[in-house]
Amino acid sequence: MTYFEVIKELKNKKISPIYLLFGNETYLIQDLQQKIIQKVLDEPERGMNLSTFDLEETPIQEAILDAETFPFFGEKKVLLLKNANLFKANPDKTKVEHDLKSLEQYMQEPVDYTVIIFVAPYEKVDERKKIVKQMKQMGSMVKCEPPKEKELKSWIEMLLKNMNVHMENAAIQLLMNEVGSDLMAIQKELEKFSHYVEDKEPITIDIVKQLVSRHVESSTFTMVDAVMNQNIAEAIATFKDLMKKNEEPIAMLALFASQIRLILQCKLLKGKGYSKPQMDKQIKAHPYAIKMALDRERFFSVEQLYEMVSVLTKTDEQMKRGKVEKELAFELLLYQLITLRQPS
Repeated sequence: MTYFEVIKELKNKKISPIYLLFGNETYLIQDLQQKIIQKVLDEPERGMNLSTFDLEETPIQEAILDAETFPFFGEKKVLLLKNANLFKANPDKTKVEHDLKSLEQYMQEPVDYTVIIFVAPYEKVDERKKIVKQMKQMGSMVKCEPPKEKELKSWIEMLLKNMNVHMENAAIQLLMNEVGSDLMAIQKELEKFSHYVEDKEPITIDIVKQLVSRHVESSTFTMVDAVMNQNIAEAIATFKDLMKKNEEPIAMLALFASQIRLILQCKLLKGKGYSKPQMDKQIKAHPYAIKMALDRERFFSVEQLYEMVSVLTKTDEQMKRGKVEKELAFELLLYQLITLRQPS
């Protein structure tokens, strides 16, 4: 099950007796657990009928006993069970011993007045386990992973709808280019834009350009674009903006190098006939970052990219050994990379 499928079910007042929220996108896990709690319990009820347990400190059998206890002056109760590593293939060692049979028995016939939310901030669960198979039948298993580009746009549109604000498509695209897939950062930017515009006024691309905060990851792509377009002024200006935010030149260099290596990797795989979905599986990077790299690979030759990687490596070594002042070294690097882009 996906994040959006659960949101749709909650809107239709369809609530599962048990949820397992797992994956490496912490923001989506936190957002979903809050939405489920808000749907099940009104604000005044949460003080009495919302219980939180850490399964690294509390055995599951104790949590199940609480689940089977009737709500206090209410019709429903929610159990939030954090660090649910008992769904992993190799659970981490903890100071408590879990009696999984008590959970298996509960899942066969969960009570109708309790909603259990298991939070497992891990990339995978072991689908061979009996409790995982039962979860698929009786509950809702929700994988919370970084959204792909289409999902990211849908997520932004959902937030805008909740804020009752309209945003131009070009403005949404620019926001994604500037911020990337950092969901928390996107939400903060949208909240900022919504406070800026007047009633029923749309968020335009000019507003985004004026207000959006520079993020180091997207800014490195901006510098890559400047190198691609042989625009030294824009490359230096972007670097200076990041320096004003106290970004460390060595860290920026490492990120810049990772972007160039990603572009090179995409170009090599594309040359071997790999499709975008195949690259997503092969490369350990966010699908949106791979898309950004694919959009740029055609502007560089393989030889240019290898030379750029070599120059970046040498500059990194010079910075770390203190052979040259860091800011000067980065600016000289940008000049060198743009020179490499020029036709021989």
